[in-house]
Amino acid sequence: MKQNNQLTKAENKEVQEEKRVVFFEGNSWYHRTKELMDDLTTKYSKKGGFKTPEEAEKSYWEYEERYREKQREFQVAFLKSKEVMFGEYLQYWFEHIYSLRIETTTRMLGSYTLYELILPSMETDVKLKFVTVEYLDKLLEQVSKICSSAGNKGRELLSLAFKDALFDGFINYNPVPETKPYPRTKPKIRIFSKAKLKVFLRAASKNPWYLEILLGLFCGLRKGEILGLKFSDFDFEKQTVRISRQLVANPKVKEGFEIEEYTVIERDPKTENSFRILKVPKAIMKEVERRLHYVEMKKEWYAGNYEDHGYVSCREDGKPRGLSSMNQALTKLCERNGLPVITVHGLRHMFATILIERGVPLVKISGLLGHNSIHTTYEYYCEVMDEKDKIIAFMNDTFIPERTGTEG
Repeated sequence: MKQNNQLTKAENKEVQEEKRVVFFEGNSWYHRTKELMDDLTTKYSKKGGFKTPEEAEKSYWEYEERYREKQREFQVAFLKSKEVMFGEYLQYWFEHIYSLRIETTTRMLGSYTLYELILPSMETDVKLKFVTVEYLDKLLEQVSKICSSAGNKGRELLSLAFKDALFDGFINYNPVPETKPYPRTKPKIRIFSKAKLKVFLRAASKNPWYLEILLGLFCGLRKGEILGLKFSDFDFEKQTVRISRQLVANPKVKEGFEIEEYTVIERDPKTENSFRILKVPKAIMKEVERRLHYVEMKKEWYAGNYEDHGYVSCREDGKPRGLSSMNQALTKLCERNGLPVITVHGLRHMFATILIERGVPLVKISGLLGHNSIHTTYEYYCEVMDEKDKIIAFMNDTFIPERTGTEG
């Protein structure tokens, strides 16, 4: 009989894949080690004798922590000896101190704040120990001009950096608390929890608006972009969709500003960057095919009375839908299933949040959403990036429930 501490090759390989920092050798568990020497070289070795992978992994992280602490001691000593410049210190602090203790999404936010907002706004650089309240106020004033959240987030990041600088002895006084505050109004972004999102998708799969909901939630399309989509926009071979138009309101107004007739017309997308080609998940492409068959059936049913514009989302007779129709459908869907009411724009927010949780760079998220500027993306989602308890679900073939409803 096999002893408890002995594993077959297959079992050993499986455990190694789960515990990549440890490995089984001989009759015990081992982990790699690295030690920073006084001459700043790194000595590599291994340590064994552990009965379980958990013990080995715990020891591994203890070694890692000692290595990082000694590395930081050397770095601090070196920077102190050369009287580091303010900009140089911010980059060192962000990469070697701050980034080691934060989540990926928070790092993405901090990286953008430092490298795209703060550092480019520095008209002159000074030694860290000479940074004053007046200097920081002038810097933050420049930063705040970029977007309304920039001043608040810039001051927040500088506050963290100066607290560490004070702790490490780079400075004797922290000027940030005396700088001008930049309050920020948080955008109201409703995000479903993972459990509620599953309930929502399960209910949506039985709803005639299922395809439109998927396009908002997993492609991040705007309401007008969804309603303006045509079957010709989809490339079934490449699994892509081209966003090249939107439906917008076209009210006809009488004298006295009374609306005589309310119709919709096709227009170009919201911004130049909104013209884009997106990869479409297979589950959504299947729904597009299903919708195409349904529309073909309706064409035969209505015969010459079918108004064919090629729209993917349309009424029974082919005419375009009203601009409020999808939000009305979402309201009914949410209320019937005991969920907080979410709008089409809320689906778009959740799409961005999913990408943020998956660590997608801000510049790519901005492109996928079709924002006019990356600053727009930053403005909307910097608060979401700070949250650690938001949804972490993401699009894949198994996550979206199988289609169980019929078109209606």
